[in-house]
Amino acid sequence: MLMRKVPGFVPASPWGLRLPQKFLFLLFLSGLVTLCFGALFLLPHSSRLKRLFLAPRTQQPGLEVVAEIAGHIPAREQEPPPNPAPAVPAPGEDDPSSRASHRRRKGGLRRTRPTGPREEATAARGNGILASRPGDEGVPFRFDFNAFRSRLRHPVLGTRADESQEPQSRVRAQREKIKEMMQFAWQSYKRYAMGKNELRPLTKDGYEGNMFGGLSGATVIDSLDTLYLMELKEEFQEAKAWVEESFHLNVSGEASLFEVNIRYIGGLLSAFYLTGEEVFRIKAIRLGEKLLPAFNTPTGIPKGVVSFKSGSWGWATAGSSSILAEFGSLHLEFLHLTELSGNQVFAEKVRNIRKVLRKIEKPFGLYPNFLSPVSGNWVQHHVSVGGLGDSFYEYLIKSWLMSGKTDMEAKNMYYEALEAIETYLLNVSPGGLTYIAEWRGGILDHKMGHLACFSGGMIALGAEDAKEEKRAHYRELAAQITKTCHESYARSDTKLGPEAFWFNSGREAVATQLSESYYILRPEVVESYMYLWRQTHDPIYREWGWEVVLALEKYCRTEAGFSGIQDVYSSTPNHDNKQQSFFLAETLKYLYLLFSEDDLLSLEDWVFNTEAHPLPVNHSDSSGRAWGRH
Repeated sequence: MLMRKVPGFVPASPWGLRLPQKFLFLLFLSGLVTLCFGALFLLPHSSRLKRLFLAPRTQQPGLEVVAEIAGHIPAREQEPPPNPAPAVPAPGEDDPSSRASHRRRKGGLRRTRPTGPREEATAARGNGILASRPGDEGVPFRFDFNAFRSRLRHPVLGTRADESQEPQSRVRAQREKIKEMMQFAWQSYKRYAMGKNELRPLTKDGYEGNMFGGLSGATVIDSLDTLYLMELKEEFQEAKAWVEESFHLNVSGEASLFEVNIRYIGGLLSAFYLTGEEVFRIKAIRLGEKLLPAFNTPTGIPKGVVSFKSGSWGWATAGSSSILAEFGSLHLEFLHLTELSGNQVFAEKVRNIRKVLRKIEKPFGLYPNFLSPVSGNWVQHHVSVGGLGDSFYEYLIKSWLMSGKTDMEAKNMYYEALEAIETYLLNVSPGGLTYIAEWRGGILDHKMGHLACFSGGMIALGAEDAKEEKRAHYRELAAQITKTCHESYARSDTKLGPEAFWFNSGREAVATQLSESYYILRPEVVESYMYLWRQTHDPIYREWGWEVVLALEKYCRTEAGFSGIQDVYSSTPNHDNKQQSFFLAETLKYLYLLFSEDDLLSLEDWVFNTEAHPLPVNHSDSSGRAWGRH
């Protein structure tokens, strides 16, 4: 209250009030302030007053991750962030625009806590999630999820066949059986090991291991896309809720760059592309940033182990080496990290790997398995399409396909490598089985590892884009290699394949020692069945796939999950007490796709990383942020 000055009036105090009036005024003012603040902060749901008195706050999607680095998780509220990537329907639902009323059902979308301007600025500066577009400084990056989905040529979950058709009934029953196996594997994991990396079904507990640097929930992340495509809605929501609430990145151990990339980064990326849920995109980008110190080597070839605590890349001695299949299996995921973040650093790291490999001399055109990240030279001349080398070749042809067939560098490297493999490693046994041997400085080991059995599918996948005169040849080669891998299963007592099998001393496609006779729920053989089925629709591949399903049920299913076995040549095998996360990510997914229509995760729209996580093909008219043209 203000007092007008009038002639002759002498104030009793500096405010123009006598002392009693001053006390009355202060008492009135303090009561008014108490009333206002009480209405603002103490009354329940006083949102109208809050909007009146408080500046509006916006949400930064990256806050949850920023809070994790600080050591705590923000509380979640239901206030949506501005312009999030729109969520797609839960498995089996229609377009999200026609199902908006269902989005807030129990187990539905969860939101991170909104932040104020200060947190927004910190997140934009510190975590790289709100990157600026190249040439458009200061404009926050947003991935246009709707535009991405509109460019897909097929529905993600495919079109449903007419279930009234009698010829489809057996295939449908087989597919439902595989779905039941996935549901059983997930529920067993959830009951006994939720949040741990993998389930131990015999002892009914969880297993963490030391590959992931303190990260947890490998089975959760690996299962997300399989649960989604099988339309296991409740289970998918359970997995998603765990990622939102319990998947923390503030860890400090030493991790395998390769395993974290293919399982965690790949699983989170595919979950985002399938659903549009921001939590998956944000976690993938932040975890990708934690892997970048592995590239701080003299050559830019990353070391296999990265320390999350120190950010270092491990040993720096001249004798240490990086593994071809590990540093060569980052390209797909890192290009998508750039695509979803706007941060070019991810794409630059993997392009540099290509640059080093293009320059280095290759013995007979072959890529040895070990390379020094310090000197950039091969450490030894051991060549394998199985373990240590396998997914490097796979990522070359898939990089070509994922780029929308614009990455000519990847295409040329793949077909040059395949020609060298065919010239120096490919053999046919006296019994007529085609196999890819291992090469040690010019001397061949006449064996194939189970891991090498992916190559039948890889060669089939790349046959279409080979030179015209080679296409039929590659299709036949793919079929012959896949047949050989089937024989390694058929010649065991359990009808499951060993870890490695030999071709010598009159024995073919069998393991020769107990240390190579185990089966750990690996997917590579059924992976090739799936690709060959989609290319040829020869029913033999579904027959072979069903044999695997029956063998898994008979020899690997236990009371509390699936377990690997120690000897495929024993009809009463011992279990290894481990349900591998890749069993849910790969083996069951490929089996399900084998008995599904071709447009379920169509190969026109998707490529699978080496953990079977689907990543989208670039259908954009432009080269995009990550893809480029080579």
